[in-house]
Amino acid sequence: MKRYFIEVAYKGAAYSGFQVQENSHTVQSEIDRALSILFRAPVVTTGSSRTDAGVNAQQNFLHFDTDLPLHPQFLYKINAILPADVVLRQIYETPETAHSRFDALSRSYEYTLYTHKDPFMQDRGYFFPYKLDAGALQEAAAVLMEYSDFSTFSKRNTQVKTFICKIAESRWDIGAERLVYHVTANRFLRGMVRGLVGTMLRVGRGKLTMEQFRQAIESRDCTNADFAVPGQGLFLMKVRYPEGLLAPVFP
Repeated sequence: MKRYFIEVAYKGAAYSGFQVQENSHTVQSEIDRALSILFRAPVVTTGSSRTDAGVNAQQNFLHFDTDLPLHPQFLYKINAILPADVVLRQIYETPETAHSRFDALSRSYEYTLYTHKDPFMQDRGYFFPYKLDAGALQEAAAVLMEYSDFSTFSKRNTQVKTFICKIAESRWDIGAERLVYHVTANRFLRGMVRGLVGTMLRVGRGKLTMEQFRQAIESRDCTNADFAVPGQGLFLMKVRYPEGLLAPVFP
């Protein structure tokens, strides 16, 4: 049995999220369906990262096992089966013990806000036409890197054993009409990026002082975070693995 990683990208607007859910239309269920059609046998994938309804991905990974040979036109054929808003970019052969979720070293996300009405950004950003203090946003983003326990920014009903995350990057790019938050960490909690963004926006609008922001983080209480920003502004940008783990099948 060989193990393969597949690299995918998708627009999340039409989906109830990434992970397979009973009676829901999800990205992973479309990928499993396409693989099963191509292989003419049931294929069940395991994903590297879960994303919520409406969330997009420039890069996500899944893995699956099969003894069946890969068709020489695998990429072309699988993309002909997948819907237009999902693309499989590459397939990699890996050691049979490799795991798309647990072997990931880090994940990078972006959250985009746009300040002027733009119909072309409707499912790729959050329309936020309010005055913001750019300096306060940057300061809040920098403050996050001083902490490791992000219990405050995890939605309830999660099954994780620890709320410890190591954030390697946290910053805003602020332009005339776009604001983009960049964050990279070894792991993320359920709803974490949206909680970070929503709470920082309260700082940027003067509804939270920097001291109150720190108090919210240190409270380890999710009722002190704001998760209200919508999913369509969020993109999973990159999942990083150890050097040499992924060997492209089709260079």
